[in-house]
Amino acid sequence: MKPAPARPAVPEIVAHRGDAQHFPENTEPALEAALRLGLRHIEFDVQLSADGVPYVIHDAELERTTRAVGDIRLMHAGQLDGVDAGEPRRFGSRHAGTRLPRLAAVAELLAGFPDTRAFVELKRASLVHHGHAQCVERTLAALARVRDRCIAISFDAEACRVARMAGGLSVGWVLDDAPQTRLAVLEDLRPEYAFCDLRLLPGDAPLPQGPWSWAIYEVRDAATAMALAARGAALVESMAPAPLLGALAAIAAPA
Repeated sequence: MKPAPARPAVPEIVAHRGDAQHFPENTEPALEAALRLGLRHIEFDVQLSADGVPYVIHDAELERTTRAVGDIRLMHAGQLDGVDAGEPRRFGSRHAGTRLPRLAAVAELLAGFPDTRAFVELKRASLVHHGHAQCVERTLAALARVRDRCIAISFDAEACRVARMAGGLSVGWVLDDAPQTRLAVLEDLRPEYAFCDLRLLPGDAPLPQGPWSWAIYEVRDAATAMALAARGAALVESMAPAPLLGALAAIAAPA
């Protein structure tokens, strides 16, 4: 009897800023929704306030995702804890009252899902303003309860180095150009993970191999995810994880 053909590898999903399709990105509802999908990986972003409190938000400027204005790096925690992060530009009033989360609160949420790992992105805006050492120190302190399940990632290679030295963390470098142009840095840094925007990948060539696992974002459909897996991607990152999870589960299901 002829053996059945090997089933294609199915990449794992990273929930990019949580379930950002259905909830305001980088908020506790978005992250909890992604965790309840049973995903093994989530990703979120960290910026520091003026007094060094880490918050989960992508932009230093508040306008895009909140009902407030200002630069988080210049505002104190007392000003930020009441900020409505319900993304009114996308959702109107549907998620009004959703609060800008402190990283410590997200760590408490993550503690309830012991099988999930978190990619924690240290944003360049705060790294430049506060310095690498303070950003890493404050972030690690806030993550103390779940630190063993967190991977520090950043576009800033030096931030990855500092996080690895300060906390012994696994790290992920986020590339800002095509992989072939950044191989020297990758090989020097040797991160556990390498993240890259789908739009930066040229053609359909295999991804450069090394001690790192590839995570490609922003992926929304199963065909793209499977094509990336064939090129060497272990992870695909998506802001719409629920439909992608269903589509990939159908592919992985026994015939």
